Amino acid sequence: MSDEKPYPSSAIRQHLEALSRWENEGGAGPHGSPREFLGLDLSEIPPLTNAELVLLRVRVIALENLLIMLLAEGPDRRLELAREMAAYISPRPGFTHHPLTIQAAAHMNDLVERAVHYRSVTPP
Repeated sequence: MSDEKPYPSSAIRQHLEALSRWENEGGAGPHGSPREFLGLDLSEIPPLTNAELVLLRVRVIALENLLIMLLAEGPDRRLELAREMAAYISPRPGFTHHPLTIQAAAHMNDLVERAVHYRSVTPP
């Protein structure tokens, strides 16, 4: 007998709503894209400097490594869920194959595999 508790229906609904936002490359909600909802005019936003881009890259690397650690230390179900999310955003019949979506799904699977590898590494 498994000691995993079934998800309440509201949790499943929230999960599916979160996943549905992947369809439009960046989380447009019921009010449209964040730019439309917030009334942003992108022409008013100055471009990022090289230093800012480097800092963003460093932060992304740090966040990815923290995520790998959390996945590696978490339950197997968390790894399964991450794989399910990657499969969900992968191109399906009838949907447009967007290169960023394909790359995001592949990257998610890569992060999961790195976490699995980290689980198997024995500290010295």
